[in-house]
Amino acid sequence: MSRNRQQAGLFLATATGRSLMTGERRDFLSPLADSPATSRAMSRIPDASIIHSRLRLRQLRLMLALQEFGSLRRAAEEIGMTQPAATKMLHEAESLLGVELFERLPRGMRATAFGETAIYYAKMIFAELSGMREEFAALESGNLGRVTIGAIPALASGLLTRTIATLKKSHPRLSMSIQVDTSDVLVQALQQDQLDVVLGRIPDGARTDDLLFDSLGEETLCVVAGAQHPMAGANKLTWHELQDLTWVLQQHPSPMRTIINQAFHNARVDIPSSIVETTSIMTLLSLLQQTDMIGVTPVSVINDYPARHLLKILPITFEPRLPPYGLITRRHRIQSSAMQAFINAVKDEHANE
Repeated sequence: MSRNRQQAGLFLATATGRSLMTGERRDFLSPLADSPATSRAMSRIPDASIIHSRLRLRQLRLMLALQEFGSLRRAAEEIGMTQPAATKMLHEAESLLGVELFERLPRGMRATAFGETAIYYAKMIFAELSGMREEFAALESGNLGRVTIGAIPALASGLLTRTIATLKKSHPRLSMSIQVDTSDVLVQALQQDQLDVVLGRIPDGARTDDLLFDSLGEETLCVVAGAQHPMAGANKLTWHELQDLTWVLQQHPSPMRTIINQAFHNARVDIPSSIVETTSIMTLLSLLQQTDMIGVTPVSVINDYPARHLLKILPITFEPRLPPYGLITRRHRIQSSAMQAFINAVKDEHANE
């Protein structure tokens, strides 16, 4: 469920091959490669409009079956047709696209680079169709549909919780699935079509060419301890004084952990040797209340926490700032009704804060 159908139709617009329509054979690494201008002029790949109108889903199913079984006979059986019919269908697809999709080996068949590309987009197309079917079924039953959401821990306990509560009042039959994790994990899941939308941050080093980021705001971090902590009554603290304590921190390479490491570096202090790592805000807060550990969390988490009187923000300056947080979606993903309802609800809830 990752790319729109128009982009899927463009999936083979960059290669050269042979024409089976005329019976003329061409080497894919033949003299066409000698000159870029010649290559462009002699390309057999049709316009996207032709692919849109003539490429059939059954041909894409055959490609997927061929990749799975490596045998034309078994692939034909898988999709319920004879081997001669499957052979003809593959030839027609290759003629249409102007490239060889599968190598004919002594035993079986193997996808070419063009075939691998076609298979990739075929999977996306069928995933989109499955999503369409699920949404149809949801609408038929009176539901708005389903949306899978990723959220970083700091926002899951505040903005996300309030959004869900409000959204369920206006759309009681909307189905939602929530995954709470660090931004690096969530963005990767989004790019792998495991999530529809992420409420978080763009992590450093992430591939962003296929992402859309709608910024909602920034958060201030603080060092926090339990109200019973020996340093809870201090008027001023330095990073040196806290270095030897046990810290509860998010896992590396989350954006928050990167900022925390930067804070130690700026203070010319080694990163503590005693660290408990967790992505759970509730685990962090529970550990702080019951032990002499200290941790780092956005100020908003403390303000939203019902038992905040059991915690104490320590008096230490936290200079590095987190990147902005917001709504992250796929650039070419068509938003379902459920996605649109959730995104609008998040924006409304944030505006009312």
